Amino acid sequence: MKFIILFAALFAVALAAPRPDVEIVKSDSDVGPEKFNFDWETSDGSTHKANGDLKDAGSDHEAIVVHGSYSWTDEKTGEHFTVEYVADENGFQPKGAHLPVA
Repeated sequence: MKFIILFAALFAVALAAPRPDVEIVKSDSDVGPEKFNFDWETSDGSTHKANGDLKDAGSDHEAIVVHGSYSWTDEKTGEHFTVEYVADENGFQPKGAHLPVA
């Protein structure tokens, strides 16, 4: 569970790394003791949305389940990419048209 939280936090920081020509145009969040959600967008069209809920609180199987998506446009090709994901006790599970399928 701690790994998922750490991964999500580091991923958000990496995506939000300052670029001189890009500004945050939308940033909403709501964080509670057993759930969270956030939604942001930058002036270059990049977005990241996620919500997480605590599952089986107080049990030995307590875990955070996160559903989210992020998207961006490749600066060189102009191609738009979107990744939808679930992160839970089974790990990070991304899906996207540009990602290989096992």
